[in-house]
Amino acid sequence: MKVSIITIVYNNCYYIGDCIESVLSQTYDKVEHIVVDGGSVDGTRGVIDQYRDRLAAYISEPDKGLYDALNKGIRMATGDIIGVLHSDDLFYAPNTLNKVVNAFRKTNADLVYANGMYVPRDDERVVKRIYKAKPFYKHYMSFGWIPLHTTIYVKRELFDKYGLYDDSFAIASDYDISLRWFRNPEVRKQFLDEWVVKMRLGGKSTNPQLQKKKSTEDLVIIKRHELYGLFTLAFKIGRKVPQYLYPRLIRMRDEHTFKQPKRSRIRRLGKLNWERAKRSLGKLARKQVTHGARHR
Repeated sequence: MKVSIITIVYNNCYYIGDCIESVLSQTYDKVEHIVVDGGSVDGTRGVIDQYRDRLAAYISEPDKGLYDALNKGIRMATGDIIGVLHSDDLFYAPNTLNKVVNAFRKTNADLVYANGMYVPRDDERVVKRIYKAKPFYKHYMSFGWIPLHTTIYVKRELFDKYGLYDDSFAIASDYDISLRWFRNPEVRKQFLDEWVVKMRLGGKSTNPQLQKKKSTEDLVIIKRHELYGLFTLAFKIGRKVPQYLYPRLIRMRDEHTFKQPKRSRIRRLGKLNWERAKRSLGKLARKQVTHGARHR
């Protein structure tokens, strides 16, 4: 199965190289990487030019927004499976696409989704937010549940059957297309319980200044798909709170766990040394007794 990875970019010269390297590092060999640039003027095109011979397709031209750019990439894709990796983002591991493809092969799914995480822009090793998914149940969507979009991989036919991204939305069309897929009982869905992507904070969907616009568009989409209006939106927004809190709790636990074993090791080491000292003294005492007996 051939996998098409679509990356859209505009003025992101600092991170687009990392994104392309992340795709090139994948151990799965049937991958095509399609990069759609919106006519960057900051040096992004110069970075991409260094990889042109290793990209399946690349265009640089003005577009009508990120979803227009994604649609351009989808039209150019020739893979059996299509996924999105934004220019800020990285695959979680070199074998990520192997795991995704294996999930398709084993289950004959139309759509595979997984877990993702958010990291700071300056340090991908630090997890700031986790986006954990779970096995699908249709009523979850009424409570604002939807997997992280960059963890969703679909067979190409889904775009042919159910359409491309609605580019009338500026920031939330990924939610719209995800609901199109997940609310459709004919689409076979499979949860892959693996981490697949690291998303850098600071993109459009995580920018606090754009959250009001995103929520406005989300509400329009919720009504379009006949969910529960403000009720669903409130739960969708509320889901972010534990996603940010959980990594902090993990770090606090790990800091405590790290300190605790150290003290325990010291106690165990002290106890061990004391036992060794007692054994040594015992041996010395027996030697002295034996030595004295020989000289009597």
